[in-house]
Amino acid sequence: MTAADAQERQEFTFQAEIKQLLHLLSHSLYQSRDIALRELISNASDALDKMRFVSLTDDSQRECGTLEIAIVPDEAERRLTIRDTGVGMTRDELVANLGTIAHSGSGEFLKSLSAEDRAKADVSLIGQFGVGFYSAFMVADQVRVRTRSYRDEHGWEWASDGTGRFTVEPVEGPLPRGTEIILHLKEDAKDFASPYHIKDVVRRYSSFVPHPIKLGADGEVINDQKPIWVEPKRQVTEEQYDRFYQHLSHHPDEKPLWHLHASVDSPIQFHAVLYCPPSNLERYGFPRLEHGVSLCAKRVLVQNDCRELLPDYLRFLFGLVDSEDLPLNVSRETLQDNTVIRRIRGSLLKSVFDRIDQLAKDQPEAFQTFTEQFGTLLKEGAIVDAPQRDRLAKLIRFASSQKADGRLDVSLDDYVARMPEGQKRIYFLGGPDLAAIEKNPNLEVFRKRKIEVLYLTEPIDEFVTNALGSYDGKLLTSIDSDDLDLPEAADEESKVETPEEKAEPGFARVLELFREAVGTRVREVRESKRLTDSPCCLVNADGGLSTQMQRILKMANKDVPEMSRILEINPKAPLIRRLGRLAANAEHDAFIKECGLQLWSNALILEGVTPDARELVSRIQTFMDEAADKRSPLIVM
Repeated sequence: MTAADAQERQEFTFQAEIKQLLHLLSHSLYQSRDIALRELISNASDALDKMRFVSLTDDSQRECGTLEIAIVPDEAERRLTIRDTGVGMTRDELVANLGTIAHSGSGEFLKSLSAEDRAKADVSLIGQFGVGFYSAFMVADQVRVRTRSYRDEHGWEWASDGTGRFTVEPVEGPLPRGTEIILHLKEDAKDFASPYHIKDVVRRYSSFVPHPIKLGADGEVINDQKPIWVEPKRQVTEEQYDRFYQHLSHHPDEKPLWHLHASVDSPIQFHAVLYCPPSNLERYGFPRLEHGVSLCAKRVLVQNDCRELLPDYLRFLFGLVDSEDLPLNVSRETLQDNTVIRRIRGSLLKSVFDRIDQLAKDQPEAFQTFTEQFGTLLKEGAIVDAPQRDRLAKLIRFASSQKADGRLDVSLDDYVARMPEGQKRIYFLGGPDLAAIEKNPNLEVFRKRKIEVLYLTEPIDEFVTNALGSYDGKLLTSIDSDDLDLPEAADEESKVETPEEKAEPGFARVLELFREAVGTRVREVRESKRLTDSPCCLVNADGGLSTQMQRILKMANKDVPEMSRILEINPKAPLIRRLGRLAANAEHDAFIKECGLQLWSNALILEGVTPDARELVSRIQTFMDEAADKRSPLIVM
């Protein structure tokens, strides 16, 4: 090496997140180590995909030579080399790509791991966060990377022992285009230099890499799996589908919940294989999923994470789309405006909805799992995707008063099919949880008349019903609205009220006193036609936002104005009947007013809202004192 070259050798410090990651990997479980080879092969395949794309779009790179991956083990030296003939890297790319985390979500993922989690973390996830290269340090105590970019004449070498620093220096002499990674294996990882072990890892994790993987000096090709997306469905086995899913998702040994294999000839020709994973990582506190579906043109990878192919609310799907009609030189910037992409998206979206429909009809238990994991994302779609809203409305599920288990398994079609004659609306009620919903007094008339009510147990449900507005021509109505338009009860006209069911003569006076006591806290105090047992409830005036929606909006913005409310009083409730009798004597007016305030407070508490605590406690204390002195007008006439 010349003196000038020596001066170009530089030492760098890893980014803080990389140091954290290297510590995680060095303490990972032994059985997770196979992913190191999987990730390095995956990176090599990406480099080859990029080189093939360059050769097809850049006339100066037409003659790019053979695109392949070579794995060369050396058991005697305890060394493993993975070499590709891809795009290679420049010096600056070496420093940037192998010293920092490129994906913004990666750092957040690492920060989210507690000390305990780091010791037992599922490191098989790291490929999803753009940090797969560093898994090399799971099996090697020194890693060297020799590379030459197709844009450069000279090569560079990167080296590190994984303790916090790395060096970059020029390579002396000629170096072929591409990248080779040399792993100096740890003593307890020497089996990674075994051809038998290498073949086993490639078979399990890298069978679908679209480039030949050659092993050893004789160049034996050890991946011979055909691209299943262009194969007839009847010729693809479930095992092949599962293996391709594991290849795409970086989830070894995990099986998808369902898959979709589509071959479309008109109006646009394309083949696609899509997968739904068995669980939604977002539900467990992981960052928002940001992957898309891989896009190929004539089997040439154009983009790894093409988010233009499916709407954002289907971001949980893994898969690949390959089209003969897509021009090879399409750029990522023009994908969004490409007519072919828009047509593929429309056809693909229909296929996904049809597949979920089929799952609901043929595999109800699998569909229930899908709803529990991903139903929220479909509801997100019903809110934001107006053109697909009607189709999505058929796929989303709710809990219902029809069932006591609270499972999200009632569709809007199910509800409509069970509606009694004369019912014109679909009724729902939202709340923080199932227990709170079932205690809501607004349900009483619906239970009495056996009218089904959808339970909105997820915060997003309120936004869904608001976005839908109606379904199958039937208005979606919250049961805490003042305008219910309930169907007439079958025996409503012929029924004769018993003395116990008739309102007390003093009921009108009770309402008057309640109005004076509650004042402007509500818009109106009136007799209730919906309550059968509870003394009172609050309803929303003018058919406005539901109570639960108002609560959600207030959590997001405390400046949301108060909605107009109505306090409804049940004249048949024992307490109200007793107050009606007391109203004959003006001496009891103050007490009845206090009762009105307390009933209003009780109604708020049932909705999860706490009124003025000092005023509430003081009023309750007064009631308790009077009861203890046996002077309460409720005890002594």
